[in-house]
Amino acid sequence: MERFIAWYRNEAMALHPIERAARVHSDFVKIHPFVDGNGRISRLLMNLELMKAGYPAAVLPVEKRLAYYEALDADHAEGKREPFVALMADVIADSFKPYWHALGLPWAERT
Repeated sequence: MERFIAWYRNEAMALHPIERAARVHSDFVKIHPFVDGNGRISRLLMNLELMKAGYPAAVLPVEKRLAYYEALDADHAEGKREPFVALMADVIADSFKPYWHALGLPWAERT
Protein backbone atom coordinates (compact mmCIF):
# COMPACT_ATOMS: atom_id res chain seq x y z
CA MET A 1 0.00 0.00 0.00
CA GLU A 2 2.88 2.38 0.71
CA ARG A 3 4.18 1.99 -2.86
CA PHE A 4 0.66 2.42 -4.24
CA ILE A 5 0.17 5.67 -2.29
CA ALA A 6 3.63 6.91 -3.31
CA TRP A 7 2.86 6.15 -6.98
CA TYR A 8 -0.45 7.96 -6.68
CA ARG A 9 1.08 11.03 -5.07
CA ASN A 10 4.10 11.25 -7.36
CA GLU A 11 3.12 9.82 -10.76
CA ALA A 12 -0.60 9.22 -11.17
CA MET A 13 -1.59 12.79 -11.99
CA ALA A 14 0.59 12.74 -15.10
CA LEU A 15 -1.69 10.09 -16.64
CA HIS A 16 -4.88 10.68 -18.58
CA PRO A 17 -7.83 10.47 -16.13
CA ILE A 18 -9.16 7.27 -17.75
CA GLU A 19 -5.80 5.53 -17.59
CA ARG A 20 -5.29 6.77 -14.03
CA ALA A 21 -8.72 5.48 -12.96
CA ALA A 22 -8.10 2.08 -14.59
CA ARG A 23 -4.68 1.76 -12.98
CA VAL A 24 -5.98 2.75 -9.55
CA HIS A 25 -8.64 0.06 -9.90
CA SER A 26 -6.27 -2.65 -11.13
CA ASP A 27 -3.42 -1.89 -8.76
CA PHE A 28 -5.64 -1.67 -5.69
CA VAL A 29 -7.41 -4.93 -6.41
CA LYS A 30 -4.03 -6.61 -7.01
CA ILE A 31 -2.78 -5.48 -3.61
CA HIS A 32 -5.93 -6.98 -2.05
CA PRO A 33 -5.50 -5.28 1.35
CA PHE A 34 -8.80 -6.47 2.86
CA VAL A 35 -10.29 -9.86 3.54
CA ASP A 36 -13.45 -8.92 1.65
CA GLY A 37 -14.68 -6.08 -0.52
CA ASN A 38 -11.49 -5.33 -2.46
CA GLY A 39 -13.27 -5.39 -5.82
CA ARG A 40 -16.03 -3.07 -4.65
CA ILE A 41 -13.56 -0.64 -3.11
CA SER A 42 -11.36 -0.67 -6.20
CA ARG A 43 -14.40 0.17 -8.38
CA LEU A 44 -15.34 2.97 -5.98
CA LEU A 45 -11.79 4.35 -6.17
CA MET A 46 -11.92 4.15 -9.97
CA ASN A 47 -15.21 6.04 -10.05
CA LEU A 48 -13.89 8.61 -7.57
CA GLU A 49 -10.98 9.27 -9.94
CA LEU A 50 -13.35 9.57 -12.88
CA MET A 51 -15.72 11.94 -11.09
CA LYS A 52 -12.84 14.11 -9.83
CA ALA A 53 -11.90 14.54 -13.50
CA GLY A 54 -15.45 15.38 -14.57
CA TYR A 55 -16.41 11.97 -15.97
CA PRO A 56 -19.56 10.08 -15.02
CA ALA A 57 -19.27 6.96 -12.88
CA ALA A 58 -18.77 3.78 -14.89
CA VAL A 59 -20.51 0.46 -14.31
CA LEU A 60 -19.17 -2.72 -15.84
CA PRO A 61 -22.02 -4.53 -17.58
CA VAL A 62 -22.47 -8.26 -16.99
CA GLU A 63 -21.81 -8.92 -20.69
CA LYS A 64 -18.25 -7.65 -20.30
CA ARG A 65 -17.45 -9.48 -17.08
CA LEU A 66 -15.44 -12.27 -18.73
CA ALA A 67 -13.43 -9.76 -20.76
CA TYR A 68 -12.89 -7.79 -17.55
CA TYR A 69 -11.45 -10.80 -15.71
CA GLU A 70 -9.28 -11.76 -18.68
CA ALA A 71 -7.89 -8.23 -19.04
CA LEU A 72 -7.35 -7.92 -15.29
CA ASP A 73 -5.52 -11.27 -15.30
CA ALA A 74 -3.31 -10.15 -18.22
CA ASP A 75 -2.47 -7.00 -16.26
CA HIS A 76 -1.67 -8.82 -13.03
CA ALA A 77 -0.02 -11.98 -14.35
CA GLU A 78 1.74 -10.70 -17.47
CA GLY A 79 2.08 -6.96 -16.84
CA LYS A 80 -0.01 -6.16 -19.94
CA ARG A 81 -1.91 -3.05 -18.87
CA GLU A 82 -3.21 -2.03 -22.30
CA PRO A 83 -6.11 -4.53 -22.58
CA PHE A 84 -7.47 -3.53 -19.17
CA VAL A 85 -7.13 0.20 -19.81
CA ALA A 86 -8.77 -0.21 -23.24
CA LEU A 87 -11.67 -2.20 -21.79
CA MET A 88 -12.22 0.33 -19.04
CA ALA A 89 -12.04 3.19 -21.57
CA ASP A 90 -14.81 1.46 -23.53
CA VAL A 91 -16.93 1.01 -20.39
CA ILE A 92 -16.33 4.65 -19.43
CA ALA A 93 -17.31 5.87 -22.90
CA ASP A 94 -20.55 3.89 -22.59
CA SER A 95 -21.26 5.66 -19.29
CA PHE A 96 -21.94 8.82 -21.30
CA LYS A 97 -24.92 7.25 -23.09
CA PRO A 98 -27.58 8.43 -20.59
CA TYR A 99 -26.30 11.99 -20.85
CA TRP A 100 -26.55 12.00 -24.64
CA HIS A 101 -30.07 10.62 -24.32
CA ALA A 102 -31.04 13.24 -21.72
CA LEU A 103 -29.77 15.97 -24.05
CA GLY A 104 -31.81 14.54 -26.90
CA LEU A 105 -28.70 13.88 -28.95
CA PRO A 106 -28.03 10.70 -30.93
CA TRP A 107 -25.46 8.31 -29.52
CA ALA A 108 -22.82 7.78 -32.17
CA GLU A 109 -21.45 4.25 -31.94
CA ARG A 110 -17.69 4.22 -31.73
CA THR A 111 -15.72 2.46 -34.42
